[in-house]
Amino acid sequence: MKKIVIVLVVVMGLVLAGNSSQAQAKIGVISLQELLPAMPEFKKADTALNDYQNALQQNYEDMKKEYIEKDSLLQSKDTAKYTRAQLELKKRELGDMVTKLQGWPQQAQQMYQQKQQDLIAPIQKKAIETVQAVAKENGYAYVLTKEALIQYPPADDILPLVKKKLGIK
Repeated sequence: MKKIVIVLVVVMGLVLAGNSSQAQAKIGVISLQELLPAMPEFKKADTALNDYQNALQQNYEDMKKEYIEKDSLLQSKDTAKYTRAQLELKKRELGDMVTKLQGWPQQAQQMYQQKQQDLIAPIQKKAIETVQAVAKENGYAYVLTKEALIQYPPADDILPLVKKKLGIK
């Protein structure tokens, strides 16, 4: 019985010693919120998004202007030259314009978000692929985002390595 206990203790000791001597996995951190804006592609996409947003706003202003012009025509004394059927059509057209104007902000927001997704998704994909490549090259088993962590050692920040790989200064 004493021999079994001794053998069991020796085996347990060897197992524990083997587990503690294994190398720990390297863990890196990165801030994608810092990386993405530093990429030249992101700056181009941001400019394109601003231009798109301005175009959407200009379209809204043009629709409002057209509505005001048509509404003032119907309010003027010149309506006598229209037949009853023409007036009805013009009023219906005006009502349709009001509906379109009221729904425009939501529609424009959806259009903007779709455009944003179309422009930013490939940039995010490139950033993540580069992070994965840098992690593999430098032996990092895990890479976490800084935004998800409260505390981390600054030495494990791989942002400079990723920027170097992307050619960003």
